[in-house]
Amino acid sequence: MGVRLVVAVTDSDWFEALRRRPDLPEVSFWAPSAGSFRALQPGELFLFKLHAPRNFIVGGGVFAYANALPCSLAWLAFGEANGAVSARAMRARIDKYRRADPADRSDFTVGCRVLTQPFFLDEVDWIPVPESWSANIVSFKTYTTETADRLALWEAVQDRLPLSGASGVGDSAPRFGEPQLIRPRLGQGAFRVLVTDIYKRRCAVTGEKTLPALEAGHIRPYGDGGEHEARNGLLLRRDIHSLFDAGYVTVTPERRFEVSRRIREEFDNGRHYYALHGQEIAVPDSPAQGHDPAALSWHNENCFRG
Repeated sequence: MGVRLVVAVTDSDWFEALRRRPDLPEVSFWAPSAGSFRALQPGELFLFKLHAPRNFIVGGGVFAYANALPCSLAWLAFGEANGAVSARAMRARIDKYRRADPADRSDFTVGCRVLTQPFFLDEVDWIPVPESWSANIVSFKTYTTETADRLALWEAVQDRLPLSGASGVGDSAPRFGEPQLIRPRLGQGAFRVLVTDIYKRRCAVTGEKTLPALEAGHIRPYGDGGEHEARNGLLLRRDIHSLFDAGYVTVTPERRFEVSRRIREEFDNGRHYYALHGQEIAVPDSPAQGHDPAALSWHNENCFRG
């Protein structure tokens, strides 16, 4: 099938909020329902168009990841990159689309399509939708190898990015020619969602699955050279995450949880944590997403208090 492109219909409020934020490394293109999204693989191009009658493609990004998330977690992961000024504003927009009862306080699940290297075109550079676009499309349309429109869209985007001042896609992709995958540059939000997902929404140490109590942590901090990638992540209960970052606990390259003696010495406490000492932590199903032994060694040698 080759490399695909998607053109999706955007919420106008979402677009207007984000076009003023060209500094964002990633955005969450969310849907008010939790349906799965399998139209693209990571590295393919996700474009968005305005509602009719403004039938123009106005921006896009590199597709990185998709998942169904409680709206509270989507806000925690992406904040204003959800295209809203506050969690309340985002929730109000979800309520509108779902026609929800104002008294319903459920943490609605939304579908998040995470886009990295997002770009928003100046109006003079907006791209008319292809002739094959139908007015009946309310969500998105996929363009595959078999469609001539796919190459035309790819070239139109590549032609406009240098003019609009957008970065990322234009820097990562070849000029013209056959569409190719672009390596997504994961941001903090995508990292949180990815790590939460690959650990099946359970703490790697305790198995705790109360989602608001869990946090995606970096093994090697981003500020110390760590990357926003699965192999540098752990899903931990919030208190254990805090202790991990502070060096009071660690995970060995053999995936054993270790607790520093300093918790007892400094706080005269920690019985619950010492009960976990030495146990093997949970690992992702995919070996490619498993812990990086070098990152674990770095934490043992540079952070752990022993």
